[in-house]
Amino acid sequence: MKSFIGTGVALITPFKEDLSVDVQALENLVENQIENGIDYLVVLGTTAESASLNKEEKQLVINTVVKQNNKRLSLVLGMGGNNTYALCEELKAADLSAFEAILSVSPFYNKPTQEGIYQHFKAVAAASPLPIILYNVPGRTASNILPETINRIARDFDNVIGVKEAAGDMVQAMKLISLVPKDFLVISGDDMLTLPMVLAGGKGVISVIAQGFPAEFSKMVALGLEGKPAEAYELHYKVQRSIDLIFSEGNPAGIKALLALKGSIQNNLRLPLVKATPTLQQQIEDFLKNFS
Repeated sequence: MKSFIGTGVALITPFKEDLSVDVQALENLVENQIENGIDYLVVLGTTAESASLNKEEKQLVINTVVKQNNKRLSLVLGMGGNNTYALCEELKAADLSAFEAILSVSPFYNKPTQEGIYQHFKAVAAASPLPIILYNVPGRTASNILPETINRIARDFDNVIGVKEAAGDMVQAMKLISLVPKDFLVISGDDMLTLPMVLAGGKGVISVIAQGFPAEFSKMVALGLEGKPAEAYELHYKVQRSIDLIFSEGNPAGIKALLALKGSIQNNLRLPLVKATPTLQQQIEDFLKNFS
């Protein structure tokens, strides 16, 4: 589990103008993350626009990241869904040999009760050959996994090793950290709350903004884990405005605009997502001009 302490990055999927997967850009992006101190990579999460990739494209993304990474960093694969049986069958059939853990989002759209969420992850835990990191993101799933439910899952299933907590609620995060077993990983899924969560006992982040500023953000998290809040907050405030900007029109529109302005990718998204507005792109460009 030490592999997942620190800064993980939820990788985007770069697209060419024809909206095919830009393999070269993805290779370069992976290399940039490794060179700038990221601790692990998350493949095919929300930020990857995985909902709009077909099976062949998902495999292409996996193959590209695995090859470029070349076993240097730990890899986490996003595998979730709101059809429990189908997800379990997928977990049993998938070749997961290149990965060390699964990131599995709470069932969306169905709006299960807390007992339904527990039973879903009970089935997933039984089916998965890899350790599981839960993903609580009520803004997308329309249901919140309460700290008590996460604690219950953590204590009942040994291969559920952590949670990406993205409710955006610091009070809930602190309650969660206080409840779960000491070796259970509470990982921030909210870039703005990452440092406060780490200082409260969290183990790091699965980040979006770190993809744009890998050196600065990973250093901030490391300083937080070392118990150096003053130095860590200097870096937090340095990137803080960029976090507001990249999420103001949704993810990954903002981070793709930032990466395109940095020359890393072409700024293309698949419908129903669209590019950041010219106004937001200008605001991000202004931020980058003043960032040093």
